[in-house]
Amino acid sequence: METPHSIFETVLRVRPDDIDMHQHVHNSRYLDYVLAARVDQMERCYGMAMERFFESGCSWFVKTAHIEHRRALRLGDSARVRTSISEIRKREVRVVFEILRLADGRVSAEGYCEYTLVDLGNGRPKSIPEEVILKYSV
Repeated sequence: METPHSIFETVLRVRPDDIDMHQHVHNSRYLDYVLAARVDQMERCYGMAMERFFESGCSWFVKTAHIEHRRALRLGDSARVRTSISEIRKREVRVVFEILRLADGRVSAEGYCEYTLVDLGNGRPKSIPEEVILKYSV
């Protein structure tokens, strides 16, 4: 995972409702893991909880999500979700991620998401405030 910004980690445990009919984590849950990790890291690592965005009348919407699956996670596994901001643009950030099986450190999935900052009042993209850019540039 190449990135000019800090890498943050969150550990999550696979839950029974994450499992699909093939007895491994359903592909849609990997993006849920990335979202859960980002919400945790926004508060814990950047000092900017998601609630602060809501209070200011904005939120992050997923513009693009790309994921490559490498190895399945299964019930009983825990995953280390590593994320980092690889690019900050006027209204968007690109977050790269890796999801690793905690037991052996092997990559289960990797990819990126592009998030657009959106004004909740009118649903339109808005410029990322300088304060956010500074916090996200660590």
